[in-house]
Amino acid sequence: SIALLAQRVAGVPTRVVISLHTTVSQVLPRNRRERTVFSLFRRMLPAAPGSMVAVSAGVAEDFLRLTRLPAESVRVIYNPVVTPETPVLAAQPVAHPWFTPGQPPVVLGIGRLTPAKDFPLLLRAFALVHQQREARLVLLGEGEERAALESLAQQLGIASACSLPGFVANPYAYLSRAAVFVLSSNREGLPTALIEALAVGTPVIATDCPSGPREILDHGRYGILSPVGDREALAEAILDTLAHPPAPVPPSAWERFTLSEVSRAYADVLGVTHA
Repeated sequence: SIALLAQRVAGVPTRVVISLHTTVSQVLPRNRRERTVFSLFRRMLPAAPGSMVAVSAGVAEDFLRLTRLPAESVRVIYNPVVTPETPVLAAQPVAHPWFTPGQPPVVLGIGRLTPAKDFPLLLRAFALVHQQREARLVLLGEGEERAALESLAQQLGIASACSLPGFVANPYAYLSRAAVFVLSSNREGLPTALIEALAVGTPVIATDCPSGPREILDHGRYGILSPVGDREALAEAILDTLAHPPAPVPPSAWERFTLSEVSRAYADVLGVTHA
């Protein structure tokens, strides 16, 4: 909104492209002041084709429903998640002892420890898994819910099989060695870790939340989609994946998210020459 206002005040022809990274309906302002700001922002939105970019089709559809702008005003361009360095980083060693050969399989979750990621759901689902077979759970990330998650792990009796190492600089190395990656979110924009898992060949399970997982996994073709908030269904999906690991997905599953593809798309939107 600041960029749009600055453009109008300055009276310059500079092109402004708005990037949409989340399902706006899930984070609509609640107090009067924020609603007023959002209303002003919505009135300033350009309707020209390609004047806005959404990181997923779900984000675009949600935004268009709210604003009633023409569909051609929003173009979907994914985030550049997969780079030439991805396989190099995935091959690097991991210091965590649970990832050494011969250890029980690791269920991996990645993300900020916030309510939107719904890690309590993953903990409860893993507790059901742990009752039936030996496995371990690792959650990479930091956030305000750490203490609550550690307390929940104790209550569920899985603290000895659950590790929260915090933020790590290279999650790819953990992903490439995990038995399965699980996204337990109740909302997303375009979940980066889910794409990273596909790119390094790790089996994936994701809640069918708005938005991104269904789109990334091609309606379940590239991984299991589990109902949001359903711990029994998530536990069943984890058990099935551990018992019957699927083959790595083909490159076509994640090529849409490569740096080269995304760079070409943005060059087209901005009207610049891309080498």
